[in-house]
Amino acid sequence: MTDRAGTDQQARHPEEDAQEKSQSQSQSQSQSQSQSQSQSQGNAQGNAQAQENTQESAQAQDDAQRLRRWNAWRAAERVLSRPPMHLPLGERLAALAAGAGAVTDLGRPADIYGNGVVAELERRVADLLGMEAAAFFPTGTMAQQVALRCWAGRTGNSTVALHPLAHPEMHERGALEAVSGLRTVHPTSEPRLPTAQEIRDFAEPFGTMMLELPLRDAGFVLPTWEELEAVVAAARERDAVVHLDGARLWECAPHFGRGLPEIAALADSVYVSFYKTLGGISGAALAGPESLIEEARTWRHRYGGQLFQQFPAALAALIGLEQELPSLPSCVAHAKVVAGALAEGFRAAGAGWFRVYPEPPHTHQFQVWLPYGADVLTEAAVRQAEETGVSLFRDWHPAAAGPPGVSFTEVTVDREGLKWTAEDVREAVAEFMNRVVAQVRSSD
Repeated sequence: MTDRAGTDQQARHPEEDAQEKSQSQSQSQSQSQSQSQSQSQGNAQGNAQAQENTQESAQAQDDAQRLRRWNAWRAAERVLSRPPMHLPLGERLAALAAGAGAVTDLGRPADIYGNGVVAELERRVADLLGMEAAAFFPTGTMAQQVALRCWAGRTGNSTVALHPLAHPEMHERGALEAVSGLRTVHPTSEPRLPTAQEIRDFAEPFGTMMLELPLRDAGFVLPTWEELEAVVAAARERDAVVHLDGARLWECAPHFGRGLPEIAALADSVYVSFYKTLGGISGAALAGPESLIEEARTWRHRYGGQLFQQFPAALAALIGLEQELPSLPSCVAHAKVVAGALAEGFRAAGAGWFRVYPEPPHTHQFQVWLPYGADVLTEAAVRQAEETGVSLFRDWHPAAAGPPGVSFTEVTVDREGLKWTAEDVREAVAEFMNRVVAQVRSSD
């Protein structure tokens, strides 16, 4: 039996041995591949976890720095502006409760779907702008989307002429086209609003011309009154309607030397914001002819803007109209003093190249440019607030164009800024530049 078995094994065909060997190698390779795949999956999971940990760590650091900046600016005794959005929640609620009784009857029912205090705010805005009607919107983005969509339907032309630095182009993720099916064109790319001649010479037809007053991303710049009248007339010659992005229209009157109704009368519709200059919680209004506003209310509902109750935002807007609006001419005038003193301070501190723009400012807001990194300048601003109780600047940002290493910040002069003298500004610039130089040296 043993010999037969041995004989049978010896009699095995070579192909059988090769097959067994191939199967063995295949099993070995399969095991190796399985181990390799398991190892790769483990590495991928480990890498993903490490990346997640890194992102969480970076987010925690960002949150800590943001809180540090917020605490420094909130605690500063002297500031050029103190936006309500940077106040603690308790203080905002207390201010709302304290001011509400002066602007409306608190014994009335709260609003429901736009009546009550919301309707009261709409009437107040329409009166202030000299328009037939106004509608409250939860956001300015929605208000303008609706206005431009309504005009496109009425003119039969879905093309909107506006500046490439206008808010819909810069800060709304292409919403005009994506949501409303509108098309935008740019009569000029200069860092200012278009001229009348540029409107006349523009090769493409458009149904609506939108003008942002002031043009924020160009430096809060405004045309002269004569230039504004001329560009509106040029649009009318092309049978286009005119819509004003007046998010900051409230502070434009001193520059134009005209009241709000006369400015608004140039346009077919106007949007205004309640939180940017007036310190409200949120919200905007679209003002224009009664028929347009009725249509806008329908689209507001379709866009999801028919909120059940909005009385906190409406009350904050009414308070802003009562408390902040009257002080704006003084703030605009004093911004010119502050801007001039900033320029003098930078020259005295040996800052080298700098720019205060526009000089003088057209409103109570303007830009400051310096040839340093944004992180360096923001850190210097925070340290100045922490160490001296004086907050001259807030966040700095890298320039979108131009040579690297140039940054800018936006300066706002509100009622807090009215307390500053030109000498106060010059001294604060010297303190700020000392910290900028120290930051640069410490990073070398």
